[in-house]
Amino acid sequence: MISAIVLAAGRSVRMGAFKQLAELGGRTMVEWTVGNVLASQVGEVVVVLGFRAEEVAEKLPTDPRLKVVVNKAFDRGMSSSLKAGLKAVDRACEAAVFILADQPLVDASVLNRLMEAYRQTGAPIVVPTYQGKRGNPVLIARSLFGEVQTVTGDKGAREVVERHGGEVAEVEIDTATVLLDVDTVDDLKKARALLRRHGVDAAGEKTEEQSA
Repeated sequence: MISAIVLAAGRSVRMGAFKQLAELGGRTMVEWTVGNVLASQVGEVVVVLGFRAEEVAEKLPTDPRLKVVVNKAFDRGMSSSLKAGLKAVDRACEAAVFILADQPLVDASVLNRLMEAYRQTGAPIVVPTYQGKRGNPVLIARSLFGEVQTVTGDKGAREVVERHGGEVAEVEIDTATVLLDVDTVDDLKKARALLRRHGVDAAGEKTEEQSA
């Protein structure tokens, strides 16, 4: 089984507002991200919450694959959420896809392609690329979970990926969404514009033109 770990515990310092609950096409950002992950073929979805956990939890859908974990040490940085997520995955988990809560435009097809590449290549790390540039989410096999758990501070698994550079499988994606995490107000504007371009109106529904 391949699990997904959604990292949604931070304070959104660079945004200047709490981005997990920021409105985007009629839904909150965390709703978009978790909804996209649940639409994929992952076996379970672990959502790691921290700051304002109860408010964020209220926005999450009800799904038997969804597991919510609260990282009380979220102020220690992203590494603490990586560890909290890994501790919560099912024992049958053979690999995990780590996705940031501020990646609302990464759809299910991207996760499915990462998982397909993992099964085809057996590579312990699979990353998406756009025009040759690596992005997120990142899939990491169980064999490297121990290394991920040694990461400290406000860092993701990048140093583990770099340490195993020769073992990384890259999957070229035809959209720049894998490079966009919504860290600033300008990023949020870009995300909203992309949604409009794809025919999603303010209520989160397809426009008449796109539905035809």
